[in-house]
Amino acid sequence: MPAPVRILHLHSSFDLGGKEARSVRLMGAWGDRARHTIVSGVPDALGARDAIPAGVAYEVAQDPPPLTGRPSVARYEAIARFMRRFDLVLTYNWGAIDGVMARRAFAKDAPPVVHHEDGFNADEAGGLKRQRNVYRRIALAAAHALVVPSQTLERIALDIWKQPRGRVHRIVNGIPVAAYAAPVAGAIPGLSRNSGEVVIGALAGLRAVKDLPMLVRAVGGLAGKVRLVIVGEGPERGAIEGAAEAMGLSDRLVLPGFLSSPHRFVGLFDVLALSSLSEQFPISVVEAMAAGLPIAAPAVGDVYAMVAAENRPYIIPTPNEVFLRDALHALVSDPALRRSVGAANQRRAQAEYDEGLMVARYRDLYEAALGRPGALSG
Repeated sequence: MPAPVRILHLHSSFDLGGKEARSVRLMGAWGDRARHTIVSGVPDALGARDAIPAGVAYEVAQDPPPLTGRPSVARYEAIARFMRRFDLVLTYNWGAIDGVMARRAFAKDAPPVVHHEDGFNADEAGGLKRQRNVYRRIALAAAHALVVPSQTLERIALDIWKQPRGRVHRIVNGIPVAAYAAPVAGAIPGLSRNSGEVVIGALAGLRAVKDLPMLVRAVGGLAGKVRLVIVGEGPERGAIEGAAEAMGLSDRLVLPGFLSSPHRFVGLFDVLALSSLSEQFPISVVEAMAAGLPIAAPAVGDVYAMVAAENRPYIIPTPNEVFLRDALHALVSDPALRRSVGAANQRRAQAEYDEGLMVARYRDLYEAALGRPGALSG
Protein backbone atom coordinates (compact mmCIF):
# COMPACT_ATOMS: atom_id res chain seq x y z
CA MET A 1 0.00 0.00 0.00
CA PRO A 2 1.36 3.50 -0.83
CA ALA A 3 2.42 5.70 2.07
CA PRO A 4 -0.46 7.75 3.50
CA VAL A 5 -0.85 11.31 2.26
CA ARG A 6 0.41 13.77 4.88
CA ILE A 7 -2.21 16.53 5.12
CA LEU A 8 -1.82 19.73 7.13
CA HIS A 9 -5.05 21.51 8.12
CA LEU A 10 -4.67 25.21 8.98
CA HIS A 11 -7.95 26.32 10.59
CA SER A 12 -9.01 29.78 11.66
CA SER A 13 -10.38 27.91 14.68
CA PHE A 14 -11.20 24.24 15.26
CA ASP A 15 -14.32 24.45 17.37
CA LEU A 16 -17.12 22.46 15.80
CA GLY A 17 -19.03 24.44 13.20
CA GLY A 18 -20.01 23.88 9.58
CA LYS A 19 -16.54 23.92 8.04
CA GLU A 20 -15.05 21.81 10.84
CA ALA A 21 -17.87 19.26 10.58
CA ARG A 22 -17.21 18.92 6.86
CA SER A 23 -13.47 18.66 7.41
CA VAL A 24 -13.75 15.82 9.91
CA ARG A 25 -16.24 13.97 7.69
CA LEU A 26 -13.72 14.13 4.85
CA MET A 27 -10.95 12.97 7.18
CA GLY A 28 -13.10 9.93 7.92
CA ALA A 29 -13.70 9.35 4.21
CA TRP A 30 -9.96 9.18 3.47
CA GLY A 31 -9.46 6.58 6.22
CA ASP A 32 -5.98 5.12 6.46
CA ARG A 33 -4.95 6.68 3.14
CA ALA A 34 -4.11 9.95 4.92
CA ARG A 35 -2.53 11.23 8.12
CA HIS A 36 -3.61 14.62 9.43
CA THR A 37 -2.00 17.41 11.42
CA ILE A 38 -4.31 20.15 12.72
CA VAL A 39 -3.43 23.74 13.58
CA SER A 40 -5.99 26.12 15.07
CA GLY A 41 -5.46 29.86 14.72
CA VAL A 42 -7.12 30.11 18.13
CA PRO A 43 -4.98 27.61 20.04
CA ASP A 44 -7.59 26.57 22.60
CA ALA A 45 -10.43 26.27 20.05
CA LEU A 46 -10.18 22.53 19.45
CA GLY A 47 -13.68 21.27 20.19
CA ALA A 48 -14.02 19.58 16.80
CA ARG A 49 -11.46 16.95 17.83
CA ASP A 50 -14.26 15.06 19.54
CA ALA A 51 -16.06 14.65 16.20
CA ILE A 52 -13.11 13.07 14.35
CA PRO A 53 -14.12 9.48 13.50
CA ALA A 54 -12.43 6.66 15.38
CA GLY A 55 -9.46 5.21 13.56
CA VAL A 56 -8.44 8.42 11.78
CA ALA A 57 -4.73 9.09 12.21
CA TYR A 58 -4.33 12.69 13.37
CA GLU A 59 -2.46 14.94 15.74
CA VAL A 60 -2.81 18.51 16.93
CA ALA A 61 0.41 20.35 16.15
CA GLN A 62 2.42 21.39 19.17
CA ASP A 63 3.93 24.90 19.05
CA PRO A 64 3.26 25.62 15.36
CA PRO A 65 4.12 29.07 13.99
CA PRO A 66 1.28 31.57 14.62
CA LEU A 67 -1.29 31.91 11.85
CA THR A 68 -2.25 35.45 12.79
CA GLY A 69 -0.40 38.66 13.52
CA ARG A 70 1.14 41.57 11.72
CA PRO A 71 2.54 40.81 8.26
CA SER A 72 6.07 39.59 8.73
CA VAL A 73 8.57 37.98 6.39
CA ALA A 74 9.97 36.02 9.33
CA ARG A 75 6.54 34.68 10.27
CA TYR A 76 5.72 33.75 6.68
CA GLU A 77 9.05 31.95 6.40
CA ALA A 78 8.36 30.01 9.61
CA ILE A 79 4.92 28.96 8.33
CA ALA A 80 6.38 27.92 4.97
CA ARG A 81 9.11 25.90 6.67
CA PHE A 82 6.48 24.11 8.75
CA MET A 83 4.32 23.41 5.67
CA ARG A 84 7.17 21.69 3.82
CA ARG A 85 6.77 18.64 6.08
CA PHE A 86 3.51 17.78 4.32
CA ASP A 87 2.22 16.60 0.96
CA LEU A 88 -0.88 18.81 0.91
CA VAL A 89 -1.93 21.88 2.89
CA LEU A 90 -5.59 22.76 3.42
CA THR A 91 -6.35 26.25 4.73
CA TYR A 92 -9.72 27.47 6.00
CA ASN A 93 -11.16 31.00 6.08
CA TRP A 94 -9.60 34.40 6.70
CA GLY A 95 -7.94 33.31 9.94
CA ALA A 96 -5.70 30.89 7.99
CA ILE A 97 -5.03 32.99 4.87
CA ASP A 98 -1.46 33.62 6.03
CA GLY A 99 -0.73 29.97 5.22
CA VAL A 100 -1.52 30.79 1.58
CA MET A 101 0.53 33.98 1.74
CA ALA A 102 3.45 32.02 3.17
CA ARG A 103 3.40 29.81 0.11
CA ARG A 104 3.26 32.89 -2.10
CA ALA A 105 6.32 34.38 -0.37
CA PHE A 106 8.34 31.14 -0.10
CA ALA A 107 7.21 28.87 -2.93
CA LYS A 108 10.39 26.79 -3.28
CA ASP A 109 9.74 23.14 -2.30
CA ALA A 110 6.31 24.12 -0.98
CA PRO A 111 3.45 21.59 -1.13
CA PRO A 112 0.22 22.48 -2.95
CA VAL A 113 -2.30 24.54 -0.99
CA VAL A 114 -6.08 24.37 -1.34
CA HIS A 115 -7.85 27.25 0.39
CA HIS A 116 -11.47 27.04 1.61
CA GLU A 117 -13.71 30.06 2.24
CA ASP A 118 -17.01 29.29 3.96
CA GLY A 119 -18.25 32.74 4.95
CA PHE A 120 -17.66 35.79 7.07
CA ASN A 121 -17.82 36.73 10.73
CA ALA A 122 -19.67 39.77 12.05
CA ASP A 123 -16.79 42.10 11.14
CA GLU A 124 -17.46 41.49 7.43
CA ALA A 125 -21.15 40.56 7.53
CA GLY A 126 -22.15 44.10 6.55
CA GLY A 127 -19.50 44.46 3.83
CA LEU A 128 -16.11 43.13 2.87
CA LYS A 129 -13.02 44.95 4.03
CA ARG A 130 -10.98 46.48 1.20
CA GLN A 131 -7.59 45.65 2.70
CA ARG A 132 -8.58 42.03 3.19
CA ASN A 133 -9.80 41.82 -0.40
CA VAL A 134 -6.44 43.05 -1.67
CA TYR A 135 -4.59 40.64 0.62
CA ARG A 136 -6.72 37.72 -0.57
CA ARG A 137 -6.07 38.57 -4.23
CA ILE A 138 -2.32 38.53 -3.64
CA ALA A 139 -2.23 35.41 -1.46
CA LEU A 140 -4.65 33.28 -3.48
CA ALA A 141 -2.45 33.52 -6.57
CA ALA A 142 -0.32 30.86 -4.82
CA ALA A 143 -3.21 28.45 -4.17
CA HIS A 144 -3.82 25.41 -6.35
CA ALA A 145 -7.53 25.98 -5.82
CA LEU A 146 -10.07 28.02 -3.87
CA VAL A 147 -13.14 26.10 -2.68
CA VAL A 148 -16.41 27.84 -1.84
CA PRO A 149 -19.79 26.28 -0.96
CA SER A 150 -22.14 28.98 -2.26
CA GLN A 151 -23.02 30.94 -5.37
CA THR A 152 -22.57 34.16 -3.40
CA LEU A 153 -19.00 33.31 -2.44
CA GLU A 154 -18.28 32.13 -5.97
CA ARG A 155 -19.27 35.55 -7.31
CA ILE A 156 -17.13 37.27 -4.68
CA ALA A 157 -14.14 35.08 -5.54
CA LEU A 158 -14.44 35.83 -9.25
CA ASP A 159 -15.50 39.48 -9.22
CA ILE A 160 -13.92 40.95 -6.06
CA TRP A 161 -10.96 38.69 -5.32
CA LYS A 162 -10.26 38.49 -9.07
CA GLN A 163 -9.55 34.78 -9.11
CA PRO A 164 -9.46 32.98 -12.47
CA ARG A 165 -12.47 30.75 -13.01
CA GLY A 166 -10.31 27.63 -13.28
CA ARG A 167 -9.01 28.16 -9.73
CA VAL A 168 -12.47 28.56 -8.11
CA HIS A 169 -14.43 25.40 -7.29
CA ARG A 170 -17.95 25.56 -5.87
CA ILE A 171 -18.64 22.37 -3.92
CA VAL A 172 -21.90 22.40 -1.97
CA ASN A 173 -21.90 20.97 1.52
CA GLY A 174 -23.43 17.52 1.79
CA ILE A 175 -24.70 15.35 4.62
CA PRO A 176 -25.77 11.70 5.02
CA VAL A 177 -29.35 12.55 4.11
CA ALA A 178 -30.89 9.17 5.00
CA ALA A 179 -29.67 9.43 8.60
CA TYR A 180 -32.02 12.38 9.25
CA ALA A 181 -35.23 10.47 8.55
CA ALA A 182 -35.69 9.06 12.07
CA PRO A 183 -34.98 11.41 15.01
CA VAL A 184 -34.44 10.01 18.49
CA ALA A 185 -37.06 10.85 21.12
CA GLY A 186 -35.54 12.70 24.06
CA ALA A 187 -32.41 13.72 22.13
CA ILE A 188 -32.84 17.40 23.13
CA PRO A 189 -32.39 17.87 26.89
CA GLY A 190 -35.11 20.06 28.37
CA LEU A 191 -37.55 19.67 25.48
CA SER A 192 -40.86 18.20 26.53
CA ARG A 193 -43.49 18.63 23.83
CA ASN A 194 -46.93 19.70 25.04
CA SER A 195 -50.13 18.73 23.25
CA GLY A 196 -50.80 20.91 20.22
CA GLU A 197 -47.50 22.75 20.54
CA VAL A 198 -45.42 23.66 17.48
CA VAL A 199 -41.66 23.48 18.01
CA ILE A 200 -39.60 26.08 16.15
CA GLY A 201 -35.94 25.11 16.09
CA ALA A 202 -32.68 26.84 15.30
CA LEU A 203 -29.24 25.29 15.05
CA ALA A 204 -26.50 27.90 15.28
CA GLY A 205 -23.54 29.16 17.22
CA LEU A 206 -24.77 31.81 19.65
CA ARG A 207 -22.89 34.63 17.93
CA ALA A 208 -23.90 38.18 17.00
CA VAL A 209 -23.93 37.45 13.26
CA LYS A 210 -26.75 34.91 13.83
CA ASP A 211 -28.95 37.65 15.41
CA LEU A 212 -30.83 35.12 17.53
CA PRO A 213 -32.43 37.80 19.74
CA MET A 214 -34.27 38.86 16.57
CA LEU A 215 -35.57 35.29 16.19
CA VAL A 216 -36.74 35.37 19.81
CA ARG A 217 -38.65 38.60 19.17
CA ALA A 218 -40.22 37.17 16.01
CA VAL A 219 -41.37 34.03 17.83
CA GLY A 220 -42.60 36.12 20.76
CA GLY A 221 -44.99 37.88 18.40
CA LEU A 222 -46.71 34.65 17.32
CA ALA A 223 -50.13 33.60 18.54
CA GLY A 224 -50.80 30.01 19.53
CA LYS A 225 -48.79 27.32 21.25
CA VAL A 226 -45.15 27.54 20.21
CA ARG A 227 -41.86 26.57 21.77
CA LEU A 228 -38.47 27.83 20.60
CA VAL A 229 -35.42 25.57 20.78
CA ILE A 230 -32.00 27.04 19.95
CA VAL A 231 -29.25 24.41 19.82
CA GLY A 232 -25.77 25.85 20.11
CA GLU A 233 -23.38 27.64 22.42
CA GLY A 234 -21.60 30.97 22.35
CA PRO A 235 -21.27 34.46 23.79
CA GLU A 236 -24.80 35.64 22.87
CA ARG A 237 -26.59 33.35 25.34
CA GLY A 238 -27.25 36.20 27.76
CA ALA A 239 -28.66 38.45 25.03
CA ILE A 240 -30.97 35.65 23.88
CA GLU A 241 -32.21 35.04 27.41
CA GLY A 242 -32.74 38.77 27.90
CA ALA A 243 -34.81 39.02 24.71
CA ALA A 244 -36.90 36.03 25.82
CA GLU A 245 -37.59 37.64 29.19
CA ALA A 246 -38.58 40.91 27.53
CA MET A 247 -41.01 39.05 25.24
CA GLY A 248 -42.48 36.89 28.00
CA LEU A 249 -41.04 33.83 26.28
CA SER A 250 -38.66 32.54 28.94
CA ASP A 251 -40.85 29.56 29.86
CA ARG A 252 -41.09 28.56 26.17
CA LEU A 253 -37.38 28.88 25.31
CA VAL A 254 -35.09 25.83 25.44
CA LEU A 255 -31.32 26.41 25.25
CA PRO A 256 -29.72 22.97 25.57
CA GLY A 257 -26.25 24.16 24.51
CA PHE A 258 -24.19 22.42 21.87
CA LEU A 259 -25.42 18.96 20.85
CA SER A 260 -23.49 16.58 18.63
CA SER A 261 -25.06 14.27 16.03
CA PRO A 262 -27.75 16.60 14.65
CA HIS A 263 -29.36 13.73 12.74
CA ARG A 264 -30.64 12.53 16.14
CA PHE A 265 -32.60 15.70 16.97
CA VAL A 266 -33.29 18.03 14.00
CA GLY A 267 -36.40 16.01 13.10
CA LEU A 268 -37.85 16.80 16.54
CA PHE A 269 -38.51 20.36 15.31
CA ASP A 270 -41.63 21.24 13.32
CA VAL A 271 -40.05 24.26 11.61
CA LEU A 272 -36.45 25.41 11.22
CA ALA A 273 -35.86 29.15 11.56
CA LEU A 274 -32.82 31.26 10.72
CA SER A 275 -32.30 34.91 11.59
CA SER A 276 -28.71 35.36 10.40
CA LEU A 277 -27.33 38.61 9.09
CA SER A 278 -24.87 36.67 6.94
CA GLU A 279 -24.72 33.08 5.68
CA GLN A 280 -23.35 31.32 2.64
CA PHE A 281 -24.61 27.73 2.36
CA PRO A 282 -25.82 26.97 5.91
CA ILE A 283 -25.61 23.28 6.70
CA SER A 284 -28.48 23.58 9.17
CA VAL A 285 -30.80 24.28 6.24
CA VAL A 286 -29.66 21.10 4.50
CA GLU A 287 -30.11 19.14 7.73
CA ALA A 288 -33.64 20.46 8.18
CA MET A 289 -34.48 19.65 4.57
CA ALA A 290 -33.19 16.11 5.02
CA ALA A 291 -35.42 15.77 8.10
CA GLY A 292 -38.46 16.90 6.10
CA LEU A 293 -38.92 20.33 7.69
CA PRO A 294 -40.13 23.65 6.27
CA ILE A 295 -37.81 26.61 6.75
CA ALA A 296 -38.41 30.27 7.56
CA ALA A 297 -35.33 32.42 6.99
CA PRO A 298 -33.98 35.57 5.36
CA ALA A 299 -32.59 35.25 1.85
CA VAL A 300 -28.97 35.47 2.94
CA GLY A 301 -26.29 33.61 0.99
CA ASP A 302 -27.77 30.77 -1.05
CA VAL A 303 -30.74 30.03 1.23
CA TYR A 304 -33.42 30.99 -1.32
CA ALA A 305 -31.83 28.83 -4.00
CA MET A 306 -31.18 25.92 -1.63
CA VAL A 307 -34.76 25.19 -0.57
CA ALA A 308 -37.48 23.58 -2.66
CA ALA A 309 -39.68 25.89 -4.75
CA GLU A 310 -42.58 25.21 -2.38
CA ASN A 311 -40.55 26.69 0.51
CA ARG A 312 -39.46 29.89 -1.21
CA PRO A 313 -42.53 31.96 -0.21
CA TYR A 314 -41.31 31.64 3.40
CA ILE A 315 -37.80 32.94 2.68
CA ILE A 316 -38.01 36.64 3.47
CA PRO A 317 -36.07 39.21 1.41
CA THR A 318 -33.94 40.60 4.25
CA PRO A 319 -33.37 39.97 7.98
CA ASN A 320 -36.39 41.58 9.63
CA GLU A 321 -38.30 40.36 12.67
CA VAL A 322 -41.74 41.35 11.34
CA PHE A 323 -41.21 39.56 8.02
CA LEU A 324 -39.78 36.54 9.85
CA ARG A 325 -42.73 36.49 12.26
CA ASP A 326 -45.17 36.51 9.34
CA ALA A 327 -43.35 33.67 7.56
CA LEU A 328 -43.34 31.64 10.76
CA HIS A 329 -47.02 32.37 11.36
CA ALA A 330 -48.00 30.90 8.00
CA LEU A 331 -46.15 27.66 8.77
CA VAL A 332 -47.05 27.42 12.45
CA SER A 333 -50.76 27.84 11.79
CA ASP A 334 -51.09 25.20 9.03
CA PRO A 335 -49.96 21.60 9.75
CA ALA A 336 -50.77 20.43 6.23
CA LEU A 337 -48.63 23.21 4.75
CA ARG A 338 -45.74 22.23 7.02
CA ARG A 339 -45.98 18.62 5.85
CA SER A 340 -46.15 19.42 2.13
CA VAL A 341 -43.33 21.98 2.20
CA GLY A 342 -41.20 19.68 4.37
CA ALA A 343 -41.73 16.76 1.99
CA ALA A 344 -40.65 18.88 -0.98
CA ASN A 345 -37.52 19.95 0.89
CA GLN A 346 -36.70 16.34 1.75
CA ARG A 347 -36.96 15.28 -1.90
CA ARG A 348 -34.62 18.09 -2.91
CA ALA A 349 -32.10 17.16 -0.20
CA GLN A 350 -32.09 13.55 -1.36
CA ALA A 351 -31.46 14.60 -4.95
CA GLU A 352 -28.94 17.43 -4.42
CA TYR A 353 -27.21 17.33 -1.05
CA ASP A 354 -26.14 13.82 -0.15
CA GLU A 355 -22.56 13.73 1.07
CA GLY A 356 -21.45 11.03 -1.38
CA LEU A 357 -21.33 13.59 -4.19
CA MET A 358 -19.49 16.10 -1.98
CA VAL A 359 -16.86 13.53 -0.94
CA ALA A 360 -16.21 12.54 -4.56
CA ARG A 361 -15.68 16.14 -5.64
CA TYR A 362 -13.27 16.92 -2.80
CA ARG A 363 -11.38 13.68 -3.45
CA ASP A 364 -10.94 14.53 -7.13
CA LEU A 365 -9.77 18.07 -6.31
CA TYR A 366 -7.26 17.03 -3.65
CA GLU A 367 -5.85 14.24 -5.81
CA ALA A 368 -5.44 16.71 -8.69
CA ALA A 369 -3.56 19.08 -6.37
CA LEU A 370 -1.29 16.23 -5.30
CA GLY A 371 -0.84 15.02 -8.88
CA ARG A 372 -1.55 11.51 -7.57
CA PRO A 373 -4.79 10.00 -8.95
CA GLY A 374 -6.19 7.44 -6.54
CA ALA A 375 -4.14 8.69 -3.57
CA LEU A 376 -7.25 9.13 -1.42
CA SER A 377 -9.52 6.56 -3.00
CA GLY A 378 -7.41 3.41 -2.62
